[in-house]
Amino acid sequence: MKTKMDFPNVNERKPEGLKDDGKSFRVLIVDDSMFVTKQINQILTSEGFEVVGTAEDGLSGVEKYKELFPNVDIVTMDITMPNMDGVTALEKIMEFDKEAKVIMISALGKQDLVKKSLLLGAKNYIVKPLDRKKVLERVVMTLKKQ
Repeated sequence: MKTKMDFPNVNERKPEGLKDDGKSFRVLIVDDSMFVTKQINQILTSEGFEVVGTAEDGLSGVEKYKELFPNVDIVTMDITMPNMDGVTALEKIMEFDKEAKVIMISALGKQDLVKKSLLLGAKNYIVKPLDRKKVLERVVMTLKKQ
């Protein structure tokens, strides 16, 4: 029986979710949709990212960020959620940690809220429906910006 060693992979590449030291980038997912949370989780973990927490609304997202701080490298934040929307949660996270890297996730037609989020300190945004390539592209691009 052949093993992986018998087939050296010429396209071997490092997973996008690993830092230079080999450790995983840590992600907090804040979204009220279980489906979207699961989708982002699968996309990112398949590339070596570690999802360190999830929250179903802005209020618990802010609490979770503070609880996990400083062990969060990036946050994906839905804009429209119950209890506290993503824009308000972004403001609270930025007040707590000016260096926070937050990517807003929005449905089409929410450009005004995306602009407001970017002005408040969001580093990037992703439009639903989620596309694996775009999610990875935006997350990696945001992590590489210092």
